[in-house]
Amino acid sequence: MSLWWVRGALLAAALITLAAFDGAHAMAQASPTATGPGSSVVIGGGAATFQSIYGSRDLGGGFVFADLQPHWRIGIEAEARYLRLHTSEDVTEKNYLAGPRVLVRSGRWQPYAKFLVGDGHINMPFHYGSGDFLALVPGGGVDFALNSFVNIRVADFEYQLWREFPYGTMHPYGISAGVSIRLTPILRFPKGPRVRH
Repeated sequence: MSLWWVRGALLAAALITLAAFDGAHAMAQASPTATGPGSSVVIGGGAATFQSIYGSRDLGGGFVFADLQPHWRIGIEAEARYLRLHTSEDVTEKNYLAGPRVLVRSGRWQPYAKFLVGDGHINMPFHYGSGDFLALVPGGGVDFALNSFVNIRVADFEYQLWREFPYGTMHPYGISAGVSIRLTPILRFPKGPRVRH
């Protein structure tokens, strides 16, 4: 399986998002008037392509993630990514990361920023060796809410800093896209004055 499969999956996710966005504007039904703040739990996964600095290869693979938002704006993201496609000399990478995530605004388009910390693992050429390194990962992206329970992760960018790599700090970077399911309902309420009893 080649990197074209990963790029095709990323393109398909982008096309689905654009179609959903156009369809939402073309339909005669009105959208809910407002989304209330509240906590949420989201799980998802998708495809990823990353530039591996070791060997300068574009590695492809998949990822899974979970977002826990105790407050609508501030939460925690955990992710695992496996990059095993389009490898050269059996070089593969994987990450296990977690950290704070800040939602810039709520609505159908949901831009966010994050800073994750965790394990960056690499398998060296021809299985000669492997290593685990502290990964510091700033990133961000945008989700698109298809409905109350399904989000499209349109794009997620990360720039990873792997500390204490034998050849200096390693900094793979890349993009991911996918789909997520919301496990908690969205609170909705109509706009207008609130009546006190």
